[in-house]
Amino acid sequence: MPLSLYNEKRSASRVVGIAIVVLLHVAVIYALVTVLGRHPVKLVRPPIQVKIIDEPQQAKVEPPPPPPLLRPPPLPNIPLPEVRIQQAVKNSPPISPVVHDTPAPAPPPPMVPAPAPVPAPHQPIVVAAVIDPTNGCRGKPDYPEISRRLGEQGTVTLRFLIGVDGRVKQSQIVTSSGHPRLDEAARTGLGSLCRFKPGTVDGKPEETWAEIRYAWKLN
Repeated sequence: MPLSLYNEKRSASRVVGIAIVVLLHVAVIYALVTVLGRHPVKLVRPPIQVKIIDEPQQAKVEPPPPPPLLRPPPLPNIPLPEVRIQQAVKNSPPISPVVHDTPAPAPPPPMVPAPAPVPAPHQPIVVAAVIDPTNGCRGKPDYPEISRRLGEQGTVTLRFLIGVDGRVKQSQIVTSSGHPRLDEAARTGLGSLCRFKPGTVDGKPEETWAEIRYAWKLN
């Protein structure tokens, strides 16, 4: 309660008390006057004195102190885990440090080796034989004399096997010239006059089949 409001209530209470006391005295005087007026009595009474008695002063009430300011509670002081490291004694096995209040880390997952790569299948490098009659043959087969007199001409296709040394090991007629004497003369001359560069597989000479065409023409 504010101090000014408290003083105003206190003054009002004092005024009301004084008024009540005055009214009581007036009522007593009025009653005495009325009674004496009706029945006069000769009495010598001392004068009535009216004394206003002040109310006892009440103890001064101090206003309540203001509420204290609330402050957030201090943060709890959490002690750090204690780490104790023991020194190794001479000529004794080393002692690992002991860590208290610290959970051990989980072991890492086992290492799974990656599968070895599967090598791709080897693709051999094949190089075909070089068929060059101009450089590989020492000349042309002889024209059969009977075929020359009869005027036989034509083109024969031969298939032959080249050995690792470049020589012709086998030969056969694929397409005839139409004249057996010309076909046989071309096959015989191919084996005796020609030598070619053999084919290779991964750089190594290999036997290779090839074909060649030979044309018989009369001048």
